[in-house]
Amino acid sequence: MPRIDSDIKLDFKDVLVRPKRSTLKSRSEVELQDKVNLTRNYTFRNSKKTYEGIPIMAANMDTVGNFEMAKALASHGLFSCIHKHYTVQDWVDFANNNPEALKHVAVSSGTSQKEADKVAEIIAAIPAIQFICLDVANGYSEVFVQTVKEFRRNFPEHTIFAGNVVTGEMVEELLLAGADIIKVGIGPGSVCTTRKKAGVGYPQLSAVIECADAAHGLNGHIISDGGCTCPGDVVKAFGAGSDFVMLGGMFSGHDQTEGEVIERNGKRMKLFYGMSSATAMNKHVGGVANYRASEGKTVEVPYKGDVNCTILDILGGLRSACTYVGASKLKELSRRTTFIRVTQQTNDIFGHS
Repeated sequence: MPRIDSDIKLDFKDVLVRPKRSTLKSRSEVELQDKVNLTRNYTFRNSKKTYEGIPIMAANMDTVGNFEMAKALASHGLFSCIHKHYTVQDWVDFANNNPEALKHVAVSSGTSQKEADKVAEIIAAIPAIQFICLDVANGYSEVFVQTVKEFRRNFPEHTIFAGNVVTGEMVEELLLAGADIIKVGIGPGSVCTTRKKAGVGYPQLSAVIECADAAHGLNGHIISDGGCTCPGDVVKAFGAGSDFVMLGGMFSGHDQTEGEVIERNGKRMKLFYGMSSATAMNKHVGGVANYRASEGKTVEVPYKGDVNCTILDILGGLRSACTYVGASKLKELSRRTTFIRVTQQTNDIFGHS
């Protein structure tokens, strides 16, 4: 018999953060010059390595998780998961020209032996890379668990991201298999169609709350991957307990994304697509396999200019949220967050801005 879980599950759009009395005098107090406030320091469960930076990251999509974006984000202390389609020589060139950025990037892989071999070659050529992102659409398969175990055996001192999943028990299994940071999110992304094609998913706010609880019980960490449409959603992801927040659509359309600016009806646009879209599959593997459906879409997003302006907007929203709840640093935000359920986020009588 099918089972129905009748517990209410919530998305970012279903809540707001309740303000709390604060002794902070201004937003500037949250932005101290020594960067202690939005910077987090983590020690990872299995690799035992540490991370210091602002835990916002670009998704490993080939329009967003590229080297130009990585350079821009690293200059602010942010992270990038680099897409898996660069060659070893591309990586060597990037490393030679941007050695400081290597502290803020991960090399990506799926489950194939060919991809694993390429990761090994990249890391052998560039020992400074300390992060590996193991990324599949469905993190629930036994094949994926075995892949995590193999990577842990082969790279015992590297920090491993693994996902995507949305439930606590799978977070625990992947951590015990050797992952350090679990990517949480199935279907919330702006160019993901898994919920339409497969009917599978989980509201992102509830997924983050439940998965963070499971991960932190094992000294693991999570990434909220997908579903953020504005800086306020990034705040909610951190408030829900996520250790990192991964962005795709919010970083799309900028100068640092791959692809040319397109003129369309007098407006400038750039292409953005999911990695399970027909566009990505045609580009990288010669098309969509007969046994599966495309679970991503291709869209033209408005051209947004330099990503540095968007980065400052996101960080400004985080600092503002901290002042509203009385958190003097990002580390305190989740402890001071109370969500209230709402039926309306914003007053949109004059449209979206």
